[in-house]
Amino acid sequence: MRDLLEIQKQLLPDLMETLKRRYTILHQILLSDIIGRRTLAASLDMTERVLRAETDLLKSQGLIEIESVGMRISDAGRKLLDLLEPVAKSLFGLDDLEEEIRSSYGLKKVIVVPGDCEASTFAKRELGRAGAKALLSVLSADDTVAVTGGSTLYELAEQMTAPLSASYRDALIVPARGGLGESVEFQANTIASTMAKRIGAHYRLLHVPDLLSEEAYQSLAHEPNISEIVQIIRRSRIIVHGIGDAMEMTRRRMLDEGTVSKIKDAGAVAESFGHYFNEQGEVVHSMLTMGLRLEDIVRTEIVIGIAGGKRKAKAIHAVLRFGQEDILVIDEAAAVEIVKQIDEQNASAKQSSHYDGH
Repeated sequence: MRDLLEIQKQLLPDLMETLKRRYTILHQILLSDIIGRRTLAASLDMTERVLRAETDLLKSQGLIEIESVGMRISDAGRKLLDLLEPVAKSLFGLDDLEEEIRSSYGLKKVIVVPGDCEASTFAKRELGRAGAKALLSVLSADDTVAVTGGSTLYELAEQMTAPLSASYRDALIVPARGGLGESVEFQANTIASTMAKRIGAHYRLLHVPDLLSEEAYQSLAHEPNISEIVQIIRRSRIIVHGIGDAMEMTRRRMLDEGTVSKIKDAGAVAESFGHYFNEQGEVVHSMLTMGLRLEDIVRTEIVIGIAGGKRKAKAIHAVLRFGQEDILVIDEAAAVEIVKQIDEQNASAKQSSHYDGH
């Protein structure tokens, strides 16, 4: 299939562009549930006239349905997108990005979705869908899964749909840590409960603040109910987590100026699991929080990281260098920047080797 696509790209470049355009339109309609032509045209940076011609054709083929409230994907359109999904990776060059990142960081699997989450809500929704699919591909009937908070994990939770043939009645979804003091829907507790409800699993919540003083931490650690759920969280077989920019996370956590300066001076570029990492993937600062500790993450069987956006590339790179990820789900914008960093490092290493040889 890959060879055939390469031949078509060379002999029929116009056809490939048409295929990419129509796939993208169908895919955006799928992610939107229902969407108006004007909104879709704006999101695709396409004129309404061009889009109308394309959607009229898709409608005539029975791939979409057009109603007074907007357009929606048809069952035939869904089936076609499922068939095209493996081809789409090659069509957009995403499989090359996936393989370079996978091999460079020693990951089991990398999934790259089209687009840029910072520029498109559709891309973020697709990132969540891909993350949900990745989790379900490794989730067993009686697993315990710990999840962090954030807007990307919120999208993942919203996209969770259990296959008809699977039952997760004995699975347990838990928050990886306490509340973050942000919008309730983005907190780990809310995300854990949403995910569990969507696939028919159980869930437990951790009702403690995200940031604790030493005194409060020691007090809560001895509370039987808190201690029980914390032990369950730390024994999770799967962790699903987001990746944040270090300075952005200090603002979201409303840390005091002294702590922010300490984190900045340490060269932190990324935050995940309540830990701050420098560009080399070293932990330079850790928050005192209930839930997952660094040693729990190291011994967890499957760790799934999910993040998107060009600006997150440096943060993702740092967490990957920490070396505990198994599956990475990112968007195209982040992937392109990460590959640039890999290429720059390889070029620098080659240059250093050249000088050492002389």
